[in-house]
Amino acid sequence: MATILLVEDDEMIRDIISRHLRMAGYSILMASDGARAILLARQEQPDLILMDMGLPILNGWQATRRLKMIPETRAIPIIALTAFAMPEDRERCLQAGCDEFTTKPVDVDQLQSLICRLLSH
Repeated sequence: MATILLVEDDEMIRDIISRHLRMAGYSILMASDGARAILLARQEQPDLILMDMGLPILNGWQATRRLKMIPETRAIPIIALTAFAMPEDRERCLQAGCDEFTTKPVDVDQLQSLICRLLSH
């Protein structure tokens, strides 16, 4: 069973996404800010990270950049979750080190497809 670290500061969104992922058979870790996400990623070595970009303490761009600089977390795929939906926002997420990008509100079927694709590599 793959483990996914869900990094989301909105409790309702975190609840909806985590329920869906658990029903799909994933083990879920959760963090509500970028600093906690880095700590959990280093400790738990999840198979994939879902990263909200608008987080407190360290935002998603900062947390992603740091995760990609740490040898033990560098290879973990990261999917950006963001309300920012312009083409330049996607590019900004990818430049920070995210492997994929999806917008909020999250389309759970599309998210599941992205997760499957990234975990199959």
